[in-house]
Amino acid sequence: MKELFINEVSYRTNYFLDDNQRIKLKEILIEICLNYQIEIIEQSKNQEIKINNTDILNKFISSKEIEGCSTRTLNYYKDNLIKMLDTINLPIDEITTEILRNYLANYKNNSNAGMVTIDNIRRTLSSFFAWLENEDYIVKNPVRRIRKVKTTKKVKDTLTDENLEKLRDTCSNIRDLAILELLISTGMRVGELTKLNISDINFQERSCIVLGKGNSEREVYFSAKSKMYMKKYLETRTDNNEALFVSLIKPYNRLGISGIEIAIRNLGREANINKVHPHKFRRTMATMAIDKGMPVEQVQKLLGHIKIDTTMEYAMVNQNNVKNSHRKYVN
Repeated sequence: MKELFINEVSYRTNYFLDDNQRIKLKEILIEICLNYQIEIIEQSKNQEIKINNTDILNKFISSKEIEGCSTRTLNYYKDNLIKMLDTINLPIDEITTEILRNYLANYKNNSNAGMVTIDNIRRTLSSFFAWLENEDYIVKNPVRRIRKVKTTKKVKDTLTDENLEKLRDTCSNIRDLAILELLISTGMRVGELTKLNISDINFQERSCIVLGKGNSEREVYFSAKSKMYMKKYLETRTDNNEALFVSLIKPYNRLGISGIEIAIRNLGREANINKVHPHKFRRTMATMAIDKGMPVEQVQKLLGHIKIDTTMEYAMVNQNNVKNSHRKYVN
């Protein structure tokens, strides 16, 4: 009963305490409960299901954290799985394939979500129930018979040379210009950029080590222009923060993902260019590199992709190059 009580308190504080605070709270509760006898006066079946499911879900999230998933990914898992478990409201070992199919169908109809979103949720469910099967919470993964949702593959646009020049001209401060050039030349993820410290930058070799998904390190390289703007930016800094990029106003905190996304989005709006975001520079870099003849395996390494198929999805090969190659090799 004590464990159920502690888990319920932990669950109810999930949305307004961070992970460290909840861990500390749990330690205090365990210590206090040693001196008390806890009895459940009245508890409905629904509450019991919710507590048990939450306990298992928290163990799953902890296992994904140990595997190196980012905070953003963990929150995505947690939000989708909590929504699923609360909606279905059954013990985990009673959830069937048909129930999950109906859940996905109802989710799509009630939210008007696109097929890509639905397939992302399906993948989250698959990961969760596969873990449950491996950990012997269930006998068989019910998502195994739910096939991948068919989605329409859209050719995502990239930034043209003219777009990039417009963005450069629009920059009103040296920090944003340095961020812009670093994203253009390295193709790194925005989360990787936020983790960079000044000491990580090797100006001599024009390279740096970034910490990617799954806590895997890789070396990326930046342009001479990027080096010049980063140095100019660092010369303007008067703070002692070790972060490569910080806020423009005191107390000069490390710039986070949202801060960079807002800065880039504002640049795009001022330059009158649609849908400008950090990830678009990553796709643009990959496309430019392949168009200029860089082997796709090398682009894969620069981007930090495990599967080469992922790299090919990022790189939209220039149609003019396809046309010229056809004339050269086929006609």
